[in-house]
Amino acid sequence: MAIYDVIVVGGGVSGVMSAITAAKNGAKTLVIEQHGFMGGMLTAAGVGPMMTYHVEDRQVIKGNTGRLIDRLVEKKKSPGHVLDTIGYTYTVTPFDAEGMKHELELMLLESGADILYHTMLSDVSVSDGRIESITITNKSGLSKLCAKVYIDATGDGDLSAWAGVEFTKGREGDGACQPMTMNMKMSNVDIEAVKAFVKENPEEFPFLKGNTAIVDKAPRLSISGYENIVKKGKEDGSLDFNTEAILFFETNNLGEVIVNTTRIRGLDPTDPKDLTKAEIEGRRQVRNLEAFLHKKVRGFENAILLNSGPNIGIRGSRQIKGLYTLTLEDIVTAKTFDDVVAHGGYPVDVHHPDGNGEVVKEEDNIKVGTMYSVPYRCLVNNKISNLITVGRCISATFEAQGAIRTTPIVGAIAEAGGVAASLAVKYGQKTSDIDIKEMQDILINEGAYLKL
Repeated sequence: MAIYDVIVVGGGVSGVMSAITAAKNGAKTLVIEQHGFMGGMLTAAGVGPMMTYHVEDRQVIKGNTGRLIDRLVEKKKSPGHVLDTIGYTYTVTPFDAEGMKHELELMLLESGADILYHTMLSDVSVSDGRIESITITNKSGLSKLCAKVYIDATGDGDLSAWAGVEFTKGREGDGACQPMTMNMKMSNVDIEAVKAFVKENPEEFPFLKGNTAIVDKAPRLSISGYENIVKKGKEDGSLDFNTEAILFFETNNLGEVIVNTTRIRGLDPTDPKDLTKAEIEGRRQVRNLEAFLHKKVRGFENAILLNSGPNIGIRGSRQIKGLYTLTLEDIVTAKTFDDVVAHGGYPVDVHHPDGNGEVVKEEDNIKVGTMYSVPYRCLVNNKISNLITVGRCISATFEAQGAIRTTPIVGAIAEAGGVAASLAVKYGQKTSDIDIKEMQDILINEGAYLKL
């Protein structure tokens, strides 16, 4: 049985950032990942851009999650942090997906962490409130791995749930999850024609509030709107699924966009049958949307569909019940915590499970300039003493998770998780008993932004 100090389950941004900081701080670390590459939702589900690293003009996501972008910019795989021309948040950070895959892998290898691709979690062995081992499956069949500390970076909280950690799922009351999305990437989009249409039809783009000149103020374009066109499409049947607007983002590559518009509702991302249905329905919606864009949206007449997914995109599913549960009030009032590990400024962005109306109204959302905080207690629980949970499935309410689920913020959270794991190993402690001040000092010394 292979033995490590820290095993990280999942190779998304959360898993990578956790592993990097654990390994850099002296822990023998392994990352297992079901695909043959790192990046999670960014590379396996076609999600992009990353947003947001900022609160107004202040960058509050730094550390290794910040250095990732610096490295991509240096290699011309990202334009860096650019103005959000949707008018929804401060900045967005486009990237080249293939560049992202490689850079995350390089950062992991440089940290000294080990990688095991094409490997999935299949079972968890728990004794006396500790994970004793995990069973994995890959080309060698079933085998066991053992660590002193485990980090759950699965996104859905699989490791935590299977180990017996309590959790909620989706919306309080009925468990309904945010809709899933099959993203699609298209090239050969005439960006100048898109900009011209925006300027000529400001009523189609309510986020801009008439400020259509913003589309010329960033080197990459982000757009949400075409609301009347979408409404007419649903009425005449040319758009045959329920979505509110067309949302797309230009990537690092000019004229290439990620279209985040399909919506798959009423399915459970943690149920394999539902997940299969979502993949099938997502691809069906992609084909419908491709035809709709060609016929109805100026600038997309000659656009080429490069790929869908390749996996369905999941916004939320399980949330563990940690020592503290982050709430909507904590977010909008910018509550401070002594055990803060990360900050964010992205709005509370919850896609309605039913597709009707807003979950959090604009007047109840964060105000411009609000910087909220995430406490370490949301990453640990009172059931399993050698487990840390990172990513979108940390302890938060349905509404609060809508703010902290984006990749820059979960990257910052995960860096703290990796440092905490290394400290738990070093001192032989429970993950809930680590020295918070020591963890925060290490994070700051490694370049993380923390307002203490």
